Amino acid sequence: MQDAQKIISKKQYFIKTLGNIIKKYRLQQGKTIYKISAEASISKATWREVELGLCNDVTLSTLYKISDGLEIPLDKIFFELINILGNDFSLTD
Repeated sequence: MQDAQKIISKKQYFIKTLGNIIKKYRLQQGKTIYKISAEASISKATWREVELGLCNDVTLSTLYKISDGLEIPLDKIFFELINILGNDFSLTD
């Protein structure tokens, strides 16, 4: 049971970190969630959930739409995620 909770905590940390990165780029552009979600063709609720780390999973297609809405390459988000989490970060032990 303890291992399962560890994995959930790591997953939550991963998703929360991803959300913080996305929010940082959105705020740098001075855009509201309403405006940028419309530009990216995803719902405001989905964008908000991703930013707040409230979603269970984020699909690759959603991440692609987010990066497109932010007008940054998707790999830039991934590289920043790796820089924060570290190369040895894993969702499993």
